[in-house]
Formats: sequence, C-alpha cells, structure tokens
Amino acid sequence: MKLEKVKYVLMAQDMERAVAFYVDTFGLKKGFVSPWWSELLFGDAIVALHGGGEGEQSVTSLSLQVDDAAAACAIVEAAGGSIVEPPVQREGEPIKLGRFVDPEGNLVMLTEYVG
Repeated sequence: MKLEKVKYVLMAQDMERAVAFYVDTFGLKKGFVSPWWSELLFGDAIVALHGGGEGEQSVTSLSLQVDDAAAACAIVEAAGGSIVEPPVQREGEPIKLGRFVDPEGNLVMLTEYVG
C-alpha cells in the first residue's frame, strides 16, 4: 500500500460560491469541480469541497498561511467571508493567528509567519 494524496475536506452548501471563494480569494487552482465534489489545488495540497453542507458554522482544522494577514482579512471580507478573530502575534510562536468563517460556514485559521 502506498499513500497517494492527502485531502482536507470542507462542507459546502453552495458549491459554485465555495469554489469561487477559495479560487478568487486565495488563488487555489481548480482541479475537479462538480456540484457535489470539488478539488482545489495549491501545489500538492488539496482542499476538497463536499456538497450537502447546511451553511452553519463548523469548526475545521484548516490553516491557510499568507504573507500579509491584515490584507488577507480585507480580501476575505470583500469575498463574503467574516473575520471571527483578527490576526494577532502569538506569544512564543513565530506567527500571527486569526480565524475567519468562509461563506459556507467553515471556520478556518489564517496565519502569517513573522519569524
């Protein structure tokens, strides 16, 4: 047995809206897209979207690292997401950490490496 890929799955109530959010906001590339299952790519990473979500806020463990967390927050909000916690420097850690909710209700961590 050989592991081939690792995918992180989020639920989507509106697949077209969910795909557009991650493609337009974070620059993920469309792999496979359908009304019930879509795969968005960033290098070897795959964020998969599964249809049938209810749109209610759901905690996830997805973390997206960007070069400018403050700018990313503005872009997330403009794209229909909501900032739940603005990014702040983490004591003893080399990151700023914030959280946002995407238009589908998925709670996602947003980080910026500050060394």
